[in-house]
Amino acid sequence: MTPRAAAAESLTSFAFDPELAPGARNAVRICLRVEPSEKVTLITDQATREIAASLAREIESVGARQQAFILEDLAPRPLVALPAEILDDMESSQVSIFAAQVQTNELKSRMQMTEVVTRRQMRHAHMVNINRQIMLEGMRADYQKVDRISTRVLELVSVAKSITARTAAGTDLVAELSPNYKWLKTSGLISPEKWGNLPGGEVFTTPGEVNGTFVVDGVVGDYLCAKFGDLRRHPLTLRMKANRLTEARSANKELERDFWKYTHADENSDRVGEFAIGTNIELRDVIGHILQDEKFPGVHIAFGNPYGEHTGAEWYSSTHIDVVGTKFDIWVDDRQIMRQGKFLIEA
Repeated sequence: MTPRAAAAESLTSFAFDPELAPGARNAVRICLRVEPSEKVTLITDQATREIAASLAREIESVGARQQAFILEDLAPRPLVALPAEILDDMESSQVSIFAAQVQTNELKSRMQMTEVVTRRQMRHAHMVNINRQIMLEGMRADYQKVDRISTRVLELVSVAKSITARTAAGTDLVAELSPNYKWLKTSGLISPEKWGNLPGGEVFTTPGEVNGTFVVDGVVGDYLCAKFGDLRRHPLTLRMKANRLTEARSANKELERDFWKYTHADENSDRVGEFAIGTNIELRDVIGHILQDEKFPGVHIAFGNPYGEHTGAEWYSSTHIDVVGTKFDIWVDDRQIMRQGKFLIEA
C-alpha cells in the first residue's frame, strides 16, 4: 500500500473526539461546500491527525472522493518543499485542505501549495496550526452571519480613501488606500476566486501606504506565534513610515530580535503587504493563536508578501507575518465603524 493510500485509510478509520465533529461539518459542508461528485486533497501531519480524521470522516459522509497525506510519511520536517506526490494529486482535485502544524522556514512549501490552488481556482481551506480549542470555538461560528458583516465592511472599505485605527494601548495609524489594489473578503465561505483560512472572518487589501504606530497586544504570526503566544503582558510596539517598518520594541527582547530578523529576510520583508479588518463577530477574545486571532474584530496588518495575485500588488516577498491588536476604534474615511472592538454597523 502506498503512503497516501495508507494515510487515507488510517484517517477515515481513526477514532476522534466527537466534539470535533461540528467544526469539521462546518468546514466541509458550509465553508467548502464539498459535493459528492468532487475530489478533495487533505494534507495533515502526525500532530494534527485527530482533527484531520474528523475532516476525513465528514468528507466521507458527503460521499466525495478524497486523498489524504501525512507529511512525515513523505518528507522530513521542516519541509524544504511540498512533496511532489501532494502537488500532483492537487492537479485532479476541486477542493484541498491543509490542516497541520507548521515548522520554522516552511513558508515556501505552503506558497507552492497555494500557487497550485490559485492557478486551478480550487476551493482551499488553510488551517495552519489548527488545534482543539479552535475547532470548538472559531470553527463552530455561524458563517452565514460572519459573511453578512464581512460583506457590509467590504462595501464601505472598497470605496474609501483611508482607514484610521487607534487603541487605548497606543496604536495610532493611518492606512492610505490605493484604487489599484483590490479588497478581498474571506468570511469563511470559500470560493474558487480566493482560498481562505479557517476559521474565517476578515476583509483585506494591500495598502497604498501605512504610517504610524501599531501596538501588538494580541499575537504575531507564522512560527513566532507558537513561540511567544499571547502578547498582552509584553506587547510589541511597531512604528511604520511610508509603508516600511522602522522600529520594533518590546520588553521581551527575544521577541523583539526574532521579529526584526523575520521582517528583514529580503528587501520587502519589512513592507506592509496586508491591511485587514477582522470580522468574525462570533469570537469573544484573543487566545494567543494567529489562525483564529487574526479574525477577531479589529485591525491586523502583515509585513511581507502582499498576495499580489489577488490584490493586484506588483511587488513580492518570500515572507509574510501577521500582527494582531485588540480593542480598536476604526474610522473608514470620516465614518467610525468600530468602538472598543465592537462594530457600529449592522449587516
